[in-house]
Amino acid sequence: MSLTSVVAPSPAPETVAALVGDRLSLSALHQLGGTLGGYSFVKVVVDRERSVIHFLNDARHSFHAIYIGEEILGVPEERVRAEIDSYNDAFYHAPDRRFLLGILARHDQMLSLETVEVDTMPAELIREFHAFVAQYVDPALPLVFKPANQRQERLVREIPAAELPRVFAHELFSTAPFVALNPGTATGRLRVFRTEAEYRAATLDWSDIIVMDRVPDDIPRLAGIVNARHTTPLSHTNVLATGWQIPNAVQLGALAEIDRRDLDGKWVEYTVDAQELTLREVDEPAGTTPPSWYAQRVTLEQPEADHSPIVNLARLRASDRYRYGTKAANLGELHHVLAHGSQRLLGFYQVPRPPRENLLPHLAQLLGVSAASSVTDLAEAARRLLDERVRVPRGIALPFSLQRRFLESSPRIQQAIGKLKMALELDAREIEPLCVELQSLIRSARMPGALAGEIDSALVSQLAGVRTFVVRSSSNAEDLAGFSAAGIYESLNHVTTAERIFASVKEVWASLVSVRSVRLRRQAGISLDECYMGVVIQEQVAADFGGVLVTTNPMNRADFRTVYVNVSPKVTDVVDGSALPMQYLYSTVEGGGRTVSLGDAAADLDERAHEQLQRLAVAGRLLQGHFSPDYTFGSPVDIEWLADRDHVHIVQLRPYSA
Repeated sequence: MSLTSVVAPSPAPETVAALVGDRLSLSALHQLGGTLGGYSFVKVVVDRERSVIHFLNDARHSFHAIYIGEEILGVPEERVRAEIDSYNDAFYHAPDRRFLLGILARHDQMLSLETVEVDTMPAELIREFHAFVAQYVDPALPLVFKPANQRQERLVREIPAAELPRVFAHELFSTAPFVALNPGTATGRLRVFRTEAEYRAATLDWSDIIVMDRVPDDIPRLAGIVNARHTTPLSHTNVLATGWQIPNAVQLGALAEIDRRDLDGKWVEYTVDAQELTLREVDEPAGTTPPSWYAQRVTLEQPEADHSPIVNLARLRASDRYRYGTKAANLGELHHVLAHGSQRLLGFYQVPRPPRENLLPHLAQLLGVSAASSVTDLAEAARRLLDERVRVPRGIALPFSLQRRFLESSPRIQQAIGKLKMALELDAREIEPLCVELQSLIRSARMPGALAGEIDSALVSQLAGVRTFVVRSSSNAEDLAGFSAAGIYESLNHVTTAERIFASVKEVWASLVSVRSVRLRRQAGISLDECYMGVVIQEQVAADFGGVLVTTNPMNRADFRTVYVNVSPKVTDVVDGSALPMQYLYSTVEGGGRTVSLGDAAADLDERAHEQLQRLAVAGRLLQGHFSPDYTFGSPVDIEWLADRDHVHIVQLRPYSA
């Protein structure tokens, strides 16, 4: 898509339900269809009984099933919606189905035809569908079949390309000119950086909208982000953008287009929606009005930094976050759920989510039990899945009080903290050098013998036999409404010696006063006096692959069925943006996955790994039910995980700001 405003073609008259039985010209495709992700598309229905094709008017019919009911079968919309599961079974799964349903999209040099994700169309029907539609589209562009799920990808690979021209979703995604990462509108000054060195040399302000090939993770709070190269919606940068509710998108060719329009340094109105990204030049504001978030102060729960013991993670519950931090408390809560179950596991599936009024039969199918199973039986099957497949690495939690005791053991550190607090109160220019100095003092200070002894004793008694550790941050100033803090605090892997354990713990404590964390908390109105840092020390588990799962589709928030999964051989690659991960969508209603992008990988995962990811998706949805703050059970969670062929190891679980 261009960065200029695009005037969409006039929609077909509301009286036209569809183009029936005629060839679809490219102009008719624009008139009847819609636009998604920069591509024009139209819905297709092939009536095999009558050998007739229908190209649906998207302005009138958003769902294939409603159109078929009203326009072909003479069934009112209300009845179709009331019996949607039986209609979907006939349309998408019946071997002798009358209708073949799909979507036709125009790309630069071709037309693609695909079914919906849940369609179980066999190879012979895929061939028939493609051949029939090919007779009714403009021959100027080749028609290729695009598999809609991993099952179809396997079927298509077994068909010679000469018989069925094809393109895979990950091939299109890698060249997609536009991807909406976070919708929204903002007004600010456009700042273009062609190298990271340019970015590092610049002073950024809250009113800036930055444009880069790939935006670094250590961004301050901004007005908007434009990625000129592909990235993942689950990188730390994009998680922050979602939490900050600022527009964020991928737009290939953005740098050249901005140069052509001479927008660098200009004030613009920046809008991202599902269809396109637009930049409209505006006059520079006469005054500097702070953004709305500047007045919305984040309130922390009262922390407790009096003496608390170092404890095994399995002893913590979510309510212990005020003593051990959110990350540790959530891992403790997860230990409890795996050990004792939860009445809330089925919560997501017990709430009607139109057009699905009853999700429990879908859950039964995913869990491998009868669709007629009682709620009690479903709850037992859900708990069995978690018990057999999900693990939390063993670990201990260091409380806030341990950090306080360490800081109080050094007069120089206490003096530096006092200077930093004074500078923050006065909004002095010395804030950044004082942060750097304080971090250096924390790193270099000797760990008092009593504290070192407590940590060593806990490791020996609680984690006997563990050779390699991960040391993670667990602050009370993260995973909050309006302040996610993704990637702000330190976590360290591959720690093997006592000396490195103590150094890593101090590194985590020092990250609480990094320049970036102090700056971001200050913008959110969080006082340094309120902030404490707990530490999680866990066993580092061996894994075949790892990644991040969010129990929503970040690129389509209205899609309640699917979850988004990033996968990499190294989990750190997924969140730090150093390598582009493989990206997948998995349905937690009908089941089945879809490969969105292979990222920097040379090949896709094998079928057994995909089965493991499907189980992960369902487990994530069940855990969403337990951790949801309300009774809609609709609040997504963000899970960092590692997996081998038998188990998924969850290393972090937190709310995902959507």
